[in-house]
Amino acid sequence: MNILITGGTGFIGSALCSRLLEEENNKIVILSRHPEKIKSPIQAIADLSDLKDNDAFDVVINLAGEPIANKRWNDKQKHQIFSSRIDITEKLISYFETLENKPKLLISGSAIGYYGIDKTDNAIEEKDNGDNSFSSELCQKWEDVALKAEKLGIRTCLLRTGIVLGKNGGALNKMLPLFKMYLGGRIGNGKQWMSWIHINDLIGIILYCINHDNLKGAVNGTSPNPVTNQVFTKTLGMILKRPTIFPMPALAVKLLMGKMGEELLLAGKKIRPKKALDAGYIFKYKTLEEALINVVWK
Repeated sequence: MNILITGGTGFIGSALCSRLLEEENNKIVILSRHPEKIKSPIQAIADLSDLKDNDAFDVVINLAGEPIANKRWNDKQKHQIFSSRIDITEKLISYFETLENKPKLLISGSAIGYYGIDKTDNAIEEKDNGDNSFSSELCQKWEDVALKAEKLGIRTCLLRTGIVLGKNGGALNKMLPLFKMYLGGRIGNGKQWMSWIHINDLIGIILYCINHDNLKGAVNGTSPNPVTNQVFTKTLGMILKRPTIFPMPALAVKLLMGKMGEELLLAGKKIRPKKALDAGYIFKYKTLEEALINVVWK
């Protein structure tokens, strides 16, 4: 397959490229601000205009975007988070409109932040709606732009990613130093849900979307077994053989991180990956314990 990827050098994108290169017939082109850093056999371009008229892609995977949790959400950072996702997605749609031979599939990134921050213990599925929180409105707008591809005859999957667990990146990379220094603990009251997924299963769902034409629209990229923050904390501490006695009070989160902390750390949804399960995807890492053991020790 010929595959165009945006965000191909990030945490998820790098793992995806490595997996795709395991099959000899896959040709990958990455759209990157730093194409000089990308090594063969992957081809790199700095702009969509660098593509030749005869370049044709079977699949386009859109993962580009400013990391949402790297900085406190002031107005400037919110604009950067927003524009880094919307602008590239709009450029892809404009590019598709010029093509005679359009891709068969667009997989466009999104996140479980789509479902908002209203607290509930009910399982949330792809049919459920969002709210007016920043993360929800961001995902709603991002998805609306991506769905324009459907009108061009391109099957479109919206990958609503949860908390991705993997080596050398993601949320766990920020947690491990504190836990290893005996400073780990629950956040707030610990009752908020953490809908996690091992990176191998997230890549697996992406590949499943590629290979199963019946999958379209929103697809939750989460494990079928989410846990509360308190359970996540205890499980990680047990695997690292560390106590977890230093909770971070909700007030401290709000003071230090503002709205970002409220939405990303103190709120959480119990997400169920209904579409992936119904389509027959079999998760390799079903429990948090086996996922963390793989990431931390193997």
